[in-house]
Amino acid sequence: MDLRVAVVGAGYAGMAAAVTLAERGVPVTVFESGALPGGRARRVQAQGETLDNGQHILLGAYAELQRLMRLVGVPSDAVLRLPLELRFADGFALRALWLPAPLGLPGGLLAASGLPPRERLGAIRFLVSLWRGKFRVEPDCTVASLLARYRQEGRISQYVWRPLCVSALNTPIEQASAQAFATVLRDAFAGEPGASDLLLPRVDLSRLFPEPACDFVRAHGGEVRMGAAVRSISPGLRVDGETYSRVVIAVGPHQLRAFAALLGPLPEYSYQPIYTCYLQYPQSTKLPYPMLGLAHGVVQWAFDRGAVMSRACPEPGRIACVISAQGVHQQLSQDTLAATCHSELAAALGGLPEPHWWRVIGEKRATISCTPGLRRPGPDTPTPGVVLAGDYTDAQYPPTLEAAVRSGVRAAHAVLGA
Repeated sequence: MDLRVAVVGAGYAGMAAAVTLAERGVPVTVFESGALPGGRARRVQAQGETLDNGQHILLGAYAELQRLMRLVGVPSDAVLRLPLELRFADGFALRALWLPAPLGLPGGLLAASGLPPRERLGAIRFLVSLWRGKFRVEPDCTVASLLARYRQEGRISQYVWRPLCVSALNTPIEQASAQAFATVLRDAFAGEPGASDLLLPRVDLSRLFPEPACDFVRAHGGEVRMGAAVRSISPGLRVDGETYSRVVIAVGPHQLRAFAALLGPLPEYSYQPIYTCYLQYPQSTKLPYPMLGLAHGVVQWAFDRGAVMSRACPEPGRIACVISAQGVHQQLSQDTLAATCHSELAAALGGLPEPHWWRVIGEKRATISCTPGLRRPGPDTPTPGVVLAGDYTDAQYPPTLEAAVRSGVRAAHAVLGA
């Protein structure tokens, strides 16, 4: 039977599915309710400027996303590649060394400034134990419990494990899945050369993959309909009055209730936010490093967008302050949160002029909470011809852009296999 596939949602998962199918010559129609593709990782317009709806960091281990970016023609200079480096405003510094896996991070720990010798050796023993156990944590527990078991307290927790966990899983260590955290450590530090590298986007998040993916689908005979909301799917897999042989539902998990008749019982998820505060300073304002950690307040990471973004997307003097996961910042007004971000930056950098403007963008349901024992639905559904895609469906990976595109490719393969 000839396939004709509808993909509902033009985020990273939906476009990964659409590209995979289009590459195989399958006619694809993508439906997206918004004006731009990207879902929870897209550009927005604010203050007369183009901003991302959140600052994202990619890892060198994100192999599937990088493969798809190459496939749809995204140039290699669309990301700034740096060795993993954790630098904090108070002087702590750790840089993974370019050594054969899994020696890069242990080597960096030995050379790190600001860690007592006892904590360096304890951290290396912790990594060796995970490596010997093939990065399996059985039974799963919280990251906090795992760190306590291996006595990973003190500065090593404050400056390394806690920031890595919150950045990768977007869940506080007291709630986060130790197995998901171990999986990230495995892929980043025991994987291929360069797997632990940081990849900082130099173009906006829609241009990073979703828009070139839309162009790829159109060039291969498919269609992308923006501003086309799909509220339900009629019997016979009818979408917008047209019948399809397969449907990929690639919307956020909080939007699945609209399709409950097709999907049956679904897990009840809790969600974690990501707040990004953009502060526009005079163009000469710079951070000492493209990515700077702040360990003693609300802000977790500050990004120098002027140093990171490409010449095609210049943002001199613009600092993005990122606050991942739940916390007291959620109780603050946007004015107070922006003032807090500015004051913490000014204290860390020894004074800053008042920003020309600011903008707080809060994704209140940026990801599901990545907790122990979390049930993931996978691509299969009770309805023949309907499959799921989304970062929440990946059985192993935390809800990241890599998990999203992996799920989209998996959903496409389910369609092709069926």
